[in-house]
This record gives sequence, C-alpha cells and structure tokens, in this order.
Amino acid sequence: MPQVIVLAEGFSHTIEGGNTEANCSCVLIKGRDNIIVDTMTAWDKDIIIEGLANHGVSPNDIAFVVCTHSHADHIGNNNLFLRADHIVGTCVHNRTVFTNEFRDAHYQLCPGVKLLRTPGHTHDDVSVIVESTVDGEKVTIAIVGDLFEMEDDLAKPEIWQAVGVKELRKTQAENRFLVVTLADYIIPGHGKMFKVTDEVRRLLKSQIPVD
Repeated sequence: MPQVIVLAEGFSHTIEGGNTEANCSCVLIKGRDNIIVDTMTAWDKDIIIEGLANHGVSPNDIAFVVCTHSHADHIGNNNLFLRADHIVGTCVHNRTVFTNEFRDAHYQLCPGVKLLRTPGHTHDDVSVIVESTVDGEKVTIAIVGDLFEMEDDLAKPEIWQAVGVKELRKTQAENRFLVVTLADYIIPGHGKMFKVTDEVRRLLKSQIPVD
C-alpha cells in the first residue's frame, strides 16, 4: 500500500505591503511507483532533494510528477525528474510527447493512486486520491492542491473564494464536497494535513450554492 509523506508543508500569509508569502505542500507517495505531487517554487530544489534522500529516494526514482495545477509555486522543480512521466493538471506528457490519457473524470495512475478532475481554483485542477495508512489504519488521503487552501477555509470559505476562479465558485464548492465524501484525510495546498469528519462533510455540503 502506498505511503504518503509530506516533504514540505505548505503555507500562505500576508506580509508587509499587502503582498502574499506562500509555498505549496510537496508530497512524496512512496510505493511500487514513486510519485511526487507539486514541486514548489524554483528556489526549493535543495529542500526537495534533501527530503527525498531522507526517505531513500532520489529524483531518478520518481516515476510520476503530478502538479495539481500549473501555478508557479506548484511546478518549480519539475525538471529535477527527467525519468518521470509528468501530469500537470490534466496534461499528461513525457518529454515532447503529449498523450490523451486523462480524458475522463478520473485517471488511474497506478495501484492505489488515482487522479480526479477537481476544477475550481483553476479550470484544470486535479486531486490525487491515495489508498494508504495512518497509524496502521487503512485510510484514503486526498492531496488536493488549492482546492483547499488550508483547514481554516472549512469554516471561512472566503479564504478559498478569494484566490479561486470567480465563475467556478459553485464548481469548487461541489468538488470540495466530493473530495471529503471520498477521503479520510486532506492534504491542502497551503497548510497541514487534517482529518475529515462527518461534521466537515455536513458543513461543506451546506456551502454548495443553490441555483
């Protein structure tokens, strides 16, 4: 069963001048096929290489690079992984060859790992759904990019609404609810992993706009 390891925890906060300081969560899925999800900014090469090495993995051991969307803080070190297939949003490619493999709502990447189309933050977001374990218990972990900014945006939807595509707010609310119906834990784009409870599911269902 794949092991989910957070190499770097995402963050986001406002700094002097009203600017934002942020970086994404970077996650290693270690298993038969090693996968890295979201490769941070272009200045984070050493963080990623050291984090992988701590778990006995080198960039050449990565089979798949998955970027939940194409913003700069999620794709900055893709070129470390030149033996891997790359999936950026729903775009699947290796070198200069682009395939049409991700045509449906979901895409089975390898045993225990699938990708879901979950637009909202952008038009081309994907989430990674992993069958794994936490404390010896079988669980489903969703690595969602900026579909969820952080746990705080459960009760404060204005957090994710402020940075997403305005015309996709209902779609994002629907996909947020979809993901929590599937997952026991969420790894958000800019915060700590958190547990999904029935209360969380009820809350997110109530946040879907009614036409």
